[in-house]
Amino acid sequence: MKKPSSHLSDPQTRVDVIVVGMGPGGATAARELAQQGFSVLAFDKLVHPRYKVCGGGLSARIERFLPDDFKAVVEKTVFRVQFMYGGEESFFLEFPQPVAYMVRRPQFDRWLVDKAIDAGTDLREGESVEHLHMDEVGAEVRTSQRSYQSRFVIGADGAMSLVAQHLFPGRRLPMIPALESEYHGPSSSDQAHEAPTALISLSAAEKGYGWVFPKKDGLSFGVGEFVKGANRPRRSFDRFIHGEKRLAGLIIPPPLGYPLPIARGRPADQGNPWTGNLVSQRALLVGDAGHLVDPLLGEGIYYAVRSGHMAAKAVADALHQSPVRLQTYEESINQAFGAEFFAAAQLNRIIYGLPRPVHRWAGRWFPKTYQRVLRKYCEVLQGRETYQGLWNRIRDRIRRPWAHGAQRG
Repeated sequence: MKKPSSHLSDPQTRVDVIVVGMGPGGATAARELAQQGFSVLAFDKLVHPRYKVCGGGLSARIERFLPDDFKAVVEKTVFRVQFMYGGEESFFLEFPQPVAYMVRRPQFDRWLVDKAIDAGTDLREGESVEHLHMDEVGAEVRTSQRSYQSRFVIGADGAMSLVAQHLFPGRRLPMIPALESEYHGPSSSDQAHEAPTALISLSAAEKGYGWVFPKKDGLSFGVGEFVKGANRPRRSFDRFIHGEKRLAGLIIPPPLGYPLPIARGRPADQGNPWTGNLVSQRALLVGDAGHLVDPLLGEGIYYAVRSGHMAAKAVADALHQSPVRLQTYEESINQAFGAEFFAAAQLNRIIYGLPRPVHRWAGRWFPKTYQRVLRKYCEVLQGRETYQGLWNRIRDRIRRPWAHGAQRG
């Protein structure tokens, strides 16, 4: 691993880019820019590897956006998914290609950070950013230790982003509550020599879902509540862990809570982008800081990594432009994710809006149709399907009986 460069020993040295937060989005952006020869200074208030409240599930479609050797930090590769849709009723879906890769966030994030350092990023760990000021030529960033200047800032500092608070005033977007815990040790599925299986349970929450993900030496699990006003995650978590067979007999550590900054589920209109602004003067937001989180299942790592790539490209282009134009970043994000997040939000309203007995009824009486829809969802995670395609299929199926009735009338 390369040592961080020393060209920033002068606190007033001005660099090309400052990255605040070195999770997947920040580390990806830092690596991309440093590889192109730009001076990159990155801050993280903690020291890696650090614990991150997260299930650690990477949808398989992320593979082509990560360095080739990413499987070095993958603990389990999942080809099999169990869906629970009512009480103990469930079914299994198996695929020849991976659906998801399971990682531990401390190791995964450390690996991405090392890639950024190897590329030439100057990383300051344990140094908290306290204030940011932006003008038309650049930014001043004050930390717990000193002040720095840069031409651009990338905010990758999570759901409660300080960059967003200081440089994007008035930006208010929804968050939903989630709880997560981990168990380290042998589990019943290990003892039964089962293939690694990810569990998604609609039975776990009234307006959300529960999950259990297999890891090398244990399990991670949690619940998320996705409908505003129906959020009782602790009650859902307790009910889930006491009712789920895979967790029976295990000593479960108390859960940790975290906010999921889901994307706003409506399309862009003039002057009011669905993302709620990702660019302000010379600052950009990526990943959770930009609320680039799937409104259906709360997946964030895939969108963090992809937005990190897009932010790096926009900043690299801007470093060669006069006048500077960063709006290409917002445009590329809208093009890549806008319609997808809108479709995911529509699916959210159906899946979490329907009473749980309706899911039990549909799974029991129309199992092939129900399973076909969920198989398509797994194909979204594989990158072989889109939320738009899935939403269109469901919408057409809902409309079909009414269309036939209108024709008979």
